[in-house]
Amino acid sequence: TTVTLDAVDLQWAIILQIFMLIWYSPVEHLTVRNLTFRGPLEKLTEYAFQPLLSSVEQLISLDGSMKALTLEHVRNKVYYFNQEILYRQFSEMNIANLTIADAYMPHMLCPNKTSSFQCLNFSHNALTDELFQNCGTLVDLKLLILQKNKFESLRKVSFMTSRMKSLTYLDMSNNLLRHDRAGVQCQWAESLAELDLSSNQLVDAVFECLPANVQKLSLRNNQISNVPSGVAELKSLEELNLASNRLADLPGCGGFTSLQFLNVEMNSILTPSADFFQSCPRVRELQAGHNPFQCSCELQAFIRLERRSGGKLFGWPAAYVCEYPEGLRGTELKDFHLSPLACNTTLLLVTALLLT
Repeated sequence: TTVTLDAVDLQWAIILQIFMLIWYSPVEHLTVRNLTFRGPLEKLTEYAFQPLLSSVEQLISLDGSMKALTLEHVRNKVYYFNQEILYRQFSEMNIANLTIADAYMPHMLCPNKTSSFQCLNFSHNALTDELFQNCGTLVDLKLLILQKNKFESLRKVSFMTSRMKSLTYLDMSNNLLRHDRAGVQCQWAESLAELDLSSNQLVDAVFECLPANVQKLSLRNNQISNVPSGVAELKSLEELNLASNRLADLPGCGGFTSLQFLNVEMNSILTPSADFFQSCPRVRELQAGHNPFQCSCELQAFIRLERRSGGKLFGWPAAYVCEYPEGLRGTELKDFHLSPLACNTTLLLVTALLLT
């Protein structure tokens, strides 16, 4: 039921004959890696290419056993034909899962009729914001993976999903996404539960353009310096990843009343707020290690917080190390201690006065 081909470097006509043979068989999952399409020795014109496209159209119209097609690392050396015709063939395929990855693909068409696609993976291509705009035929699509492409507008991405009634997972990581304009309306699929926006160019304004019902959200490796209070009301959000940003403190949970897991590793947090678990009572795990902690009196309250939290600080104690001052660099927070006298100004003044 499963066939995998690797290092396929053949003429178009021969590759299509292989596909036809497999399509008529009981095979359900076909994977082709390192695929190179070639034309005949002479330049293949669009006129000469048309019969091959007709074969593809015949191929995808079959109601065979095929459920999933994966094409990875695709190189096309067939020139001088209308590539949009080829995109149309792929968009109309009657299968549940389609993957076309690392193929330099700049576009994909919206299916003309209600599609059977449940999972689409177009990662590592050259797709842009125009993908699936005003597309109402992907109503059964549940998983959409578009990482490592050239998307720029988070607002357009939201409108792309707005008519995907079954979409639950969207991966937009490693793109060029921005959202700088406050007050700009976004419109996401109501069913969207998990969203990956890591490794983009997003700033604080991103919290004004997020799916209302999202449960797992990754904003890792962006340019976020603050989580604005009173902006985002994400009442279903349970997991939030803000690692590798520019945060100077732990965010509160005013708009995230269901938050259970928070990751703020590798930010710019010197002295974390000690009242975090009071403002976020439902949080079961906080990952705050690998920050440049400043070991001073102000940090003592956070260290005591770890003792009261009952093991909620993930990575303690190895990931929590003093960065400042230089004399304490490399000291684990659990080994950092100051006397009550050194951290209590009033007590220190009274003591000095009595001694005097």
